Amino acid sequence: MLSQSDAQHPGYRCGFIALVGRPNVGKSTLLNALVGARVAIVSPKPQTTRTRLTGVKTESDAQLIFVDTPGIHAHASSLLNQRMVDAAFRALQETDVALFLVDAARGITPADEQIARRVTQLKTHVLIVLNKIDLIPKIGLIPLLSQLGTLLPEREVIPVSALREENTDELLSAVSHVLPVGPALYPSDELTDQSERVLAQEMVREQLFFQTQQEVPYETAVLVEYFEEHTDKRLLRIHATIHVERPSQKAIVIGRKGVLLKKIGQFARQRMEAFFGCKVYLELFVKVSKGWMNRLAMLRELGLSR
Repeated sequence: MLSQSDAQHPGYRCGFIALVGRPNVGKSTLLNALVGARVAIVSPKPQTTRTRLTGVKTESDAQLIFVDTPGIHAHASSLLNQRMVDAAFRALQETDVALFLVDAARGITPADEQIARRVTQLKTHVLIVLNKIDLIPKIGLIPLLSQLGTLLPEREVIPVSALREENTDELLSAVSHVLPVGPALYPSDELTDQSERVLAQEMVREQLFFQTQQEVPYETAVLVEYFEEHTDKRLLRIHATIHVERPSQKAIVIGRKGVLLKKIGQFARQRMEAFFGCKVYLELFVKVSKGWMNRLAMLRELGLSR
């Protein structure tokens, strides 16, 4: 554990690092790999991350505060999607370093090129992270590295596999060296600045992505309305409501005889117990809240206020 004196010594470095890129390039998987814990929810579907989420990695010579952001996409039709994109660009303006993620398996897309143009305007230090290198032959990296060198000249490119944690130590080292000198901002045992209530909401939403199909996950929101820790810290009681847009979606989330809702609750509870280190009593409700994606008050509750 980092001592108070280490965190304050003159050469210590500390700063904020934004992870940005288009949807589904592996930002949340990389955040978890760099922090060394599952603080961000992950699913195979794009736009899983909705709000900026902080993950903290404390080392003997630096504290790295990673900020996971929603995927940047051009067509943000709803107020929800507009706020997600706003959150990503706001993080770019407010951090010391930006990690621009590109999916090696899909190559450099027009969306990547559009984000790159925004990134070149930043005053912050930018590192390019070529993720998912485990999905292509090594020889296939050469043209991608060349393209990235042309797209963002004089920027360091670090190939990684977030899923397999390949080259993540090299990435941590590269980021540490460009952070500003300063004392640690978080206790050494703290992994995220998210409240336990918000983490619980995200764990339920993660299971919605895994257990439901097509458009349903994108039109759902989860709000924890009751969160109580018993005095002996051996039990958490959590009541959460899943908001959906339409009655048909409510029926899908509940499932035949409530089977799917029970499954969502079971897997979310197991994830919570592993993370919080205690027993969890989780009760889920489903409510039709038509138009919630364009309702400002709801978005504020979800942490998507400007």
